[in-house]
Amino acid sequence: MRWGGDRESENVEDRRGGGGGGLPFQIGGVGAIIILIGGLLLGVDPSTLMGLLNGDQPAQQTQQQPQRPSDYDGGYGSSRPPQPEHQAGREDPLRQFVSVVLADTEDVWKQVFSSAGRTYEEPKLVLFTNRIESACGMASTASGPFYCPNDQKVYLDLAFFEEMKNRFHAPGEFAEAYVIAHEIGHHVQNSLGILPEATNLRRHSDERRSNEISVRLELQADCFAGVWAHHADRMKHIIEQGDVEAAMNAAAAVGDDRLQQQTRGVVVPDAFTHGSSAQRVRWFKRGLDSGSTKQCDTFAANSP
Repeated sequence: MRWGGDRESENVEDRRGGGGGGLPFQIGGVGAIIILIGGLLLGVDPSTLMGLLNGDQPAQQTQQQPQRPSDYDGGYGSSRPPQPEHQAGREDPLRQFVSVVLADTEDVWKQVFSSAGRTYEEPKLVLFTNRIESACGMASTASGPFYCPNDQKVYLDLAFFEEMKNRFHAPGEFAEAYVIAHEIGHHVQNSLGILPEATNLRRHSDERRSNEISVRLELQADCFAGVWAHHADRMKHIIEQGDVEAAMNAAAAVGDDRLQQQTRGVVVPDAFTHGSSAQRVRWFKRGLDSGSTKQCDTFAANSP
């Protein structure tokens, strides 16, 4: 992935080494508690997304209780022991990389929103080590990367990228960029007013329907990550040979079917919360090929 020398975002908060306080909690296994990071959409007119992108105003956001972070509770969760705290003052190319990728997402989504007559509000990305207190509750490294809609921030322990290589066998900078872009995809959903409306719908759903809603939300975030990659490459030619394959490998590595097979030895589709490997790859590729958010309406598909 080509990124050296590109603009770095000013929206990175480096809290590594600062300590998060309290005891970390861990979310273990694919069957862990399903706590959606913002809210979910199903049972709503599928044209809602398109209408919002065309300039319609989102529904008024209601006051919500803080939610516990869990974007990858069934995908990237782990029980890794605490990592050494970050030492300030060292050369930090990985932080620089994250800052550049975040800046690329800002440039792309500003353009996409502007073309629809809307304004894109930039989220913050918080780097932490071991554990952190967010507006969605206390989280540990084991929670994996997550987006908190209550403070509109993405939280990331950089040690997770090592886990991508070692546990998920999904190395590569573009694979890491896909993870960041996926989280920003949730911010896009939140910015469109979809998350707060859908959160209310989920409160009235049974577990099976809640899981289905979760899958469609996560697949849409994958598609939005593809949309980002499409436009970022057009703007700055960031994609190099092998990058697309690396991102799709990362998407497939965290498919619910593959993770369930690894952890349970059996695949239970009704328990999916993020989508199968094939689904995640397909929707990322759909966004990448089209560059259009209109192609990311997973909620209109009969079968995602």
